[in-house]
Amino acid sequence: MAKLYNQLTEYSKSDMYPLHMPGHKRRLMGEMPKEFYQADITEINGFDNLHEPEEIFVELQEKVAKLCGAKKSYFLVNGSTCGVLAAISACLPKGGHLLMARNAHKSAYHAAYLRELKVTYLWPEFIPEYPIYEAITPMQVEKALEKDSTIQAVFLVSPTYEGRIADIRAIADCVHKHDRLLIVDEAHGAHLGFDRRFAQNSVVQGADIVIQSTHKTLPAPTQTAILHVNGDRVPIDLLERFLHIYQTSSPSYLLLSGIENAYDLVEKEGAQLFERFYQNWIELLHQLEACRVLRFLPRKDDRNHDIGKLIMDTGKTMRSGQWLFELLLEKYHLQLEMAAGSYCLAMFTIGDTEEGYERLAKALLEIDEMLLAEQKTGIRANLSASLDAEFQNTPRDREDDENALFKAWDCPKVEIPLEKAEGRVAGEFINLYPPGFPILVPGEQISATDLEQLQKNLADGLHVQGIVKKQANYFVKVVSEKI
Repeated sequence: MAKLYNQLTEYSKSDMYPLHMPGHKRRLMGEMPKEFYQADITEINGFDNLHEPEEIFVELQEKVAKLCGAKKSYFLVNGSTCGVLAAISACLPKGGHLLMARNAHKSAYHAAYLRELKVTYLWPEFIPEYPIYEAITPMQVEKALEKDSTIQAVFLVSPTYEGRIADIRAIADCVHKHDRLLIVDEAHGAHLGFDRRFAQNSVVQGADIVIQSTHKTLPAPTQTAILHVNGDRVPIDLLERFLHIYQTSSPSYLLLSGIENAYDLVEKEGAQLFERFYQNWIELLHQLEACRVLRFLPRKDDRNHDIGKLIMDTGKTMRSGQWLFELLLEKYHLQLEMAAGSYCLAMFTIGDTEEGYERLAKALLEIDEMLLAEQKTGIRANLSASLDAEFQNTPRDREDDENALFKAWDCPKVEIPLEKAEGRVAGEFINLYPPGFPILVPGEQISATDLEQLQKNLADGLHVQGIVKKQANYFVKVVSEKI
């Protein structure tokens, strides 16, 4: 049994009376199971302190670091969000210059705002055959670093939310050649490197800081994550200072034991679990080859796509991704991860059963037959071009105002009808959620293409954050004066 959880269990059975937090006093309160309360404690004698570890957390974090190939690893209970905030804050001074993938999670933008950073964007290339974006390439990073010597750190996402994997080894070599730091948001890649048929994790490929959401792709509770440090370039004192700032001072020992349990399981049973995962995944892809209308990513032997991330595209039909998402939910009782314009996303991990794979395969084969019978293909063929134009027309360089992000977010705003927003400057983040990376960032001008795409997303029933519906109309906040 995992050491921390075993210790919590033994403590819950003792006669020790809690004259301390938390307020439930380790007793059954309300409808929650008693086991939850009995093991829920604060930093008390014998249980170490996450922020000043001397005992069990030193041992556990060293064990995970060794397992993942890191110099040092930190348990996170505020999710990858706090890891991203701490990493960017530690690697750049206030007012520094960050080279960042434009498809970064909103937490990276929040870090840029808090540290008042100048941000230069790397825009992912569009995959013409499918309505998703590729991972950032080494050539893109090299060109950006050669163009501007003031850049101090690079922030990338790999795997992307949709499962595209970057060549981190080549990118790390490039970044270090320019004597800069590489931070990788690997929130969706906690499973990487644990099987020879998977991509390696970004730690062993040379990234300086790697943040992984343990809960996303390993069997750990929601909100748990890990931050790995590689090499000697990262200022450890600063990193730990910002981890103290962005993490709760009262970390949940239940969540911490959940992180331990996930890695304990990987260490002891990983070979068998990942073998089963791989075989089920390959069999699923093989079965879906029979579909004639629905399209899928990855294809077999696609080394640039993460195992377990299945893209289901309806682009050859009249149907939207939201339609497929809702049909799988309501008719087949299959809850997917997310839906977008013409596709949706399913995620598989070592926690899935064969039944889950079989049910999804059976459902998609039935739906494909139904779509084939409709004989309405090609009608949405221009959707991909529309999405590509959205990125092409978004302002990519604001050399007239390098600090537009935090200036626009702080300055006075006015709420106007969405249909009147063309040409105005966004005053808030507008995100398609999930995945949570911005369609528009404060300080960016709202183009006609942006407006068209947002209206389409709303018409498709997608969840767009930053736009408010009042009665039958949609409203957006824009900057009320020039920034």
